[in-house]
Amino acid sequence: MQSHLSQDLTELTTDRLVLRSWTTFEADAVLQATPGGIRPADWSADFPSDGDRVIAGLLGDHPAWLGAYGHRLIVERDSGLIVGSIGLFWPPADGVLELGYGIVSSRRGRGYATEATRAVSEFALATPGVHTVAAGVELSNPASVRVLEKAGFERHDTTLAETAEGTARFVITRHDRRS
Repeated sequence: MQSHLSQDLTELTTDRLVLRSWTTFEADAVLQATPGGIRPADWSADFPSDGDRVIAGLLGDHPAWLGAYGHRLIVERDSGLIVGSIGLFWPPADGVLELGYGIVSSRRGRGYATEATRAVSEFALATPGVHTVAAGVELSNPASVRVLEKAGFERHDTTLAETAEGTARFVITRHDRRS
């Protein structure tokens, strides 16, 4: 998979997806969306998900997440529809960036989450000051575990608290990316 970056860094393009930065207008639209209400034409029928609403609500408190190194909407290239979101929780902490993602249920199982995760991780690891991208995952969600594994992430040592909560941490580093 090849990904291409726009000159202003706000858009990553992969084989099947465009990953573009959220705008404040889109965040507001997600927060105001009601079931059965008027929806933007570029949303898939089941966008936004609960996770997208949470991120939209946090964008006002974290303006850096609206930039190139923050959260992105996942747009299906063939249809032009928004089918999820993926993001980096900027700024990095000691060179580590957290990653989160979600694909609407109607588009799951197509490899979109893996494709988006690979592209965003490669982008992040090419950023000065970032050496690791990490993601927490609930072990009761084996599909999300597979997404991370297919994207090149490896399970990191899990703490007792994480084990008790049924979660694990997966990471990819600059070194892993070169292998």
